[in-house]
Amino acid sequence: MVEQKTAVTRARTSFSAVLLSFRLWWRHAVVRTVDQAAVIENRREEAVISARYMFMLAMAAGIAVLGLLLSSPAVVIGAMLLSPLMGPIIGLGFALATGDFVWLRKSLRALGVGTLLAIAFTALIVALSPLQTVTPEIAARTRPNLFDLFIALFSALAGAYAMIRGREGTVVGVAIATALMPPLAVVGFGLATLNWTVFSGALLLYVTNLITIAMTAMVMARLYGFRTSLSENQTRLQDAVVILAFVALAIPLGLSLNQIRQEATFTRQANAAISDSFPGKARISQIDIDFDSEPVAVMATVLTPQIMNGAEDQVTRRLSRLIDGPVQLTLDQFEVGTSASAAEQAQLAAARAQEQEASDREVRDLVGRLALIAGVTDSDVLVDREARKAQVSAKALAGADLATYAELETRIARSVPKWKVSLLPPASALPEVTIAEGELDERGQKAADLIAWSASRITAPVRLSGGAGDVAIVREALEQKGVPLTVETLRRNTGSVRAAWATPDTETGGE
Repeated sequence: MVEQKTAVTRARTSFSAVLLSFRLWWRHAVVRTVDQAAVIENRREEAVISARYMFMLAMAAGIAVLGLLLSSPAVVIGAMLLSPLMGPIIGLGFALATGDFVWLRKSLRALGVGTLLAIAFTALIVALSPLQTVTPEIAARTRPNLFDLFIALFSALAGAYAMIRGREGTVVGVAIATALMPPLAVVGFGLATLNWTVFSGALLLYVTNLITIAMTAMVMARLYGFRTSLSENQTRLQDAVVILAFVALAIPLGLSLNQIRQEATFTRQANAAISDSFPGKARISQIDIDFDSEPVAVMATVLTPQIMNGAEDQVTRRLSRLIDGPVQLTLDQFEVGTSASAAEQAQLAAARAQEQEASDREVRDLVGRLALIAGVTDSDVLVDREARKAQVSAKALAGADLATYAELETRIARSVPKWKVSLLPPASALPEVTIAEGELDERGQKAADLIAWSASRITAPVRLSGGAGDVAIVREALEQKGVPLTVETLRRNTGSVRAAWATPDTETGGE
């Protein structure tokens, strides 16, 4: 017994000696090699609001949201190269470590103003963009989990270490921006599209990463001996707050990660349940699971050498037992040969069928919207699938002028950028074209553009009436746009030219 106590005492003494030696080595060989005054001065300079900071942040946010809309990781990475968020957020961590509340306020102000600017700018871009679809790049940043916290943690460790050792650079800035800029752009997307699920998920991810990076930078600064003006009790309270913050973030993120794990497990089990219900050479071509629907919806396509009657009911029962709840299963079976080539051909055929179905849905949606705004039936809409063109003749709407029909066509065209949409308006009154200082003024230019658009849709000539000089200016502008014209010259110029529809058999181009 005495020998055991002696061994334990020796072990404790040995461990204490090793720990003391490490602390002494760290203090003399590591901490003393850091020029704390220079590091703090550099960090202070980067944690302030400046014209460069605001401009670069806006540009980075704009590039990031465009990359997300295009689902282009390369473009998103380009935004990270520009992002200046590293300065104020690492400054926030150092200010917490040193107890410098003036520095802390400046860093918080820079982060707050920069965050609001980035959200507002990205929301404006999305609002003006014809692309407002939730892409995979956007969806990936709406469900934060514990792995996202670790990404922010490792980014902060790299950033704080590089700054303390005087080796900061573009790569370190990218590490910080990886965790902050894309989620911030997704927050702006959610705000512009009023998609609060996207907005709240991305905002949670942004706040999580921001707090994690700031707290990690603070811990790193303390480890490297940055002195604090706080009392011992205040320092302990600060440490307790940091620990509680990490725990508070880790709990919901851990729950989110567990949900993702459960969904991945169910997906694997669903694959196995479907495969086991068919002969050995059957193959699952596609499986999609919507966990947000009520009940859970499972859609699967199976290539099988033999159609299995009752397979859908059998698989539904198995899936219901696995998830311990109701499941809505849609199971499509395609009978194929037993050879690999036959299966591959059937898989391609299924993919083409799905593509055709998606195209049919797009056409039906486009036809329905065109018929609605034109006041006609779906059968009155002309569609050329191969050329991707759609055309409809609109009925006269009460209070609508040519500008109204042009705006309606523009809105529809923006929603289907791959289609050429033509809305043929009724032959309403044409606007007057105004002239100032020998050229079309802003109002006159808009009127000329509207006349050219109307003439291209109605395919009728336009008659111009006004002074010879005024008519010549308007005639030149419209002929450049390919508008067939007849003209009627008056004795004097009045600064405006009246436009009206001419009869198709009127001679064009006459004086």
